Amino acid sequence: MLKFYCLDRKGLLHDATKVLCELELSIQRVKVTTTPDGRVMDLFFITDNLNLLHTKSRQDDTCGRLNTVLGDACISCELQLVSPEYEAVQQGVSTLSPTITEELFCTEISSKDYPSSALSPDLKRLKKASVTIDNSLSPAHTLVQIHCVDQKGLFYDVLRTMKDWNIQISYGRFSPVTEGYRDIDLFVQQIGDKKIVDPEKQNALCSRLKMEMLHPLRVTISNRGPDTELLVANPVEFSGNGRPRVFYDVTLALKLLGICIFSAEIGRLSASDRQWEVYRFLLDESREYPLSNGRARNQIVDRVRRTLMGW
Repeated sequence: MLKFYCLDRKGLLHDATKVLCELELSIQRVKVTTTPDGRVMDLFFITDNLNLLHTKSRQDDTCGRLNTVLGDACISCELQLVSPEYEAVQQGVSTLSPTITEELFCTEISSKDYPSSALSPDLKRLKKASVTIDNSLSPAHTLVQIHCVDQKGLFYDVLRTMKDWNIQISYGRFSPVTEGYRDIDLFVQQIGDKKIVDPEKQNALCSRLKMEMLHPLRVTISNRGPDTELLVANPVEFSGNGRPRVFYDVTLALKLLGICIFSAEIGRLSASDRQWEVYRFLLDESREYPLSNGRARNQIVDRVRRTLMGW
């Protein structure tokens, strides 16, 4: 667990997150709290992709890099190992309202039904995505053909879906982007070197792939008591891994908008027969984007969503 205490400023959380990403440290959980006197207590539950975080040199380097970036604002910074039991306690997320739960985790998203989180022009392009299955071109493999808008994490979403469905990719071809669209051809097999011949499974796979391309991440803004909360959710892999760099992209978008984060947390919950990783950010009031204004809220969601999708 990384714990640092410092004076608050705009972009602080993203700057710290950027350092951790550069050091190849993965953020698993976060708890950020702002005190009334303008100070911040940040708790990052992290894992080391280099498996060196148990060494003193790696710990000193991490704290040193953070101190350099945060400058005089940093009051203290320390790293300590935590037990798996303690980390497991931190994984839950506080209850969401039924309305927000429906908006974040519904299986079908439309710009008409969800004006706060949907971007009509983008969704119109995304809905042109097509997924087809052909068993006639190979005696041993099923060909899955995808035509969709290019976006950040597209390959990840396709491969994650195949992995979750226990489908092995034997050969793949990814075309260059043409007018914002990309074509993907995948020759796949089920477990046991079998083709996908069941019509119901074919339809279910096509529907899931289209859903992952249409809405791989869910973004919305809601009221949480007297406060305004930005929520971002993404599916968790069956292996238990979350989506990479979501926290980085959201904090970057808010920094570029000049919006301060009062508190932040990451948790997991189950909904719609899936496990989801949920990012919750309580936002400070902004002169440029008054949080009581519906148009300003949509602009915030728009920027966050575009940053996450790489648009």
